[in-house]
Amino acid sequence: MRLAVPLIAFSAALALAAPGTAEDTPASTPALAQAPVRAPVRPPRLIVAISVDQFSADLFAQYREHYSHGFARLLQGAVFPSGFQSHAATETCPGHSTLLTGVHPSRTGVIANTWYDAALGRDVYCAEDEANPNSTVDDPVVSAGHLRAPTLGDLLKRKNPASLNVAVSAKDRAVAMMGGHSTDAAYWFKGKGFATYPGRSLSEAAQAENVALAQSVGAGADDLPMPDWCAALDRTLPLGAFSIGTYRFALKPGDFKSFSRSPRIDAATADMAIHLLDEMPLGKDDAPDVLSVSFSATDYVGHAYGTEGVEMCIQMAQLDQSIGRLLDALDKRGLDYVVVLSADHGGIDAPERLKQQGYPAAARLDPSLTAKALSAAVSQQTGIAAKSGDLFHGAGGSGDVWLAPGLAPKQRKTVIAALVARLKANPQVAGAWTADELKAVNVPSGDPQDWTLAERFAASYDSRRSGDVVMATKRAVVPGTAPVPGLASTHGSPWDYDRRVPILFWRDGLAHEEMPQPVETVDIAPTLAALVGLKEPAGTWDGRCLDIDGTEADSCAR
Repeated sequence: MRLAVPLIAFSAALALAAPGTAEDTPASTPALAQAPVRAPVRPPRLIVAISVDQFSADLFAQYREHYSHGFARLLQGAVFPSGFQSHAATETCPGHSTLLTGVHPSRTGVIANTWYDAALGRDVYCAEDEANPNSTVDDPVVSAGHLRAPTLGDLLKRKNPASLNVAVSAKDRAVAMMGGHSTDAAYWFKGKGFATYPGRSLSEAAQAENVALAQSVGAGADDLPMPDWCAALDRTLPLGAFSIGTYRFALKPGDFKSFSRSPRIDAATADMAIHLLDEMPLGKDDAPDVLSVSFSATDYVGHAYGTEGVEMCIQMAQLDQSIGRLLDALDKRGLDYVVVLSADHGGIDAPERLKQQGYPAAARLDPSLTAKALSAAVSQQTGIAAKSGDLFHGAGGSGDVWLAPGLAPKQRKTVIAALVARLKANPQVAGAWTADELKAVNVPSGDPQDWTLAERFAASYDSRRSGDVVMATKRAVVPGTAPVPGLASTHGSPWDYDRRVPILFWRDGLAHEEMPQPVETVDIAPTLAALVGLKEPAGTWDGRCLDIDGTEADSCAR
């Protein structure tokens, strides 16, 4: 059994640092020089798996020339600019469930952030223990129980219990999906500090981090710095009663809600991960450890302000520094590690700005496609109504529609036929499929950009949880009938702006390669497993091992 080392002291101001200032960059600049290629001869002792929530391949391409710290390091390794979350359910929980399991949501069982459970008569959260009477969909008792596939950390601990499996994020669902069922430490942000699973106590590191956050958030902070290259994006976009496009993330004293939805939460996440390096400790023996870190602020910023405003530009600069600080901390400790960075899904900008940029098809959801409107229309057409409440649950965008319980088989058949016909007749709808139709579709293994819409939905279809009907809105139709503060845009479609994400691998000694061929996020787990010598039976993964060596050697053949 490993003993934790004493926690090093740290400053409360760290979580509110303004990365990108002059004093941050010089120390990291020499590390960016190209070193001679020397292929690693032994398995890494630590796997660092980084997810950037809502980090589309489009954002990566747009900002890669400006990265100067963390991403600049990763860009020296194996770069796959066209990775894919191959499935259609491009939401946080399904996407995170693929990253370290190596299988699609159809096998992880995590088909959405929430799904309707007819037996309970309510929505269920993807990282919820709904059997606990204290749990609700909005305030869940957090659990990884819905995840049906083991993560890489689970498999390593199964092979050798000395391997440590640690996960940290602002979001509980990211921790549950990347850490899996056997985490030695698991932390996410809730309320005014980091929390963990029921029945576990906060460690010294988590307690100290929460004290530091109380002090720094209590003091407030000025605007975050705007890099010069963000200036062209600094303009107001009116969205009805509010506007976006010029916000700088000033923090009022004690405003934890704004703090947790800003670039500063990424800095705090990096902070927590760095202290766990020492507290566990990680990467110190021959049993390989896994540290999963999911940075959530890109998603929060994308939802609240869209992807093409100054807010996202500031977030990209701040994220680069937070990732760089984590990598610097790994180097300072002399750890032998491999890092992979990808994303759970991408995103799209607010349709109002897309129209200004020459995309006239961009639109918000037709109100007739909401569950309530569809329920009323189909009930009127068929004369069939639910015993209580609406006839349908879900709908409203590219995703699942569940029928209310209590309908007779003949009624269900009639209602489904009427719903599918109505959806297909709507000019915003690209397709609609019944559960029986999706059950008959085989999930392909070819290049993910060539999959049909039905194949994309099949990759995230689970007969026990998915809807009775699944719908897809057309490209650039953004779920939500109107913008509201905090939700200017969103994701969840089967289109490539939501599916395509970067995948970056880096390890000291790996040669740089730019690999433009399409790959999948389910390829990450088998690739990392090969590096640490973990062999699993055929059929364990939906993905394949990627040769990231960059030389004549094959990193998949170890």
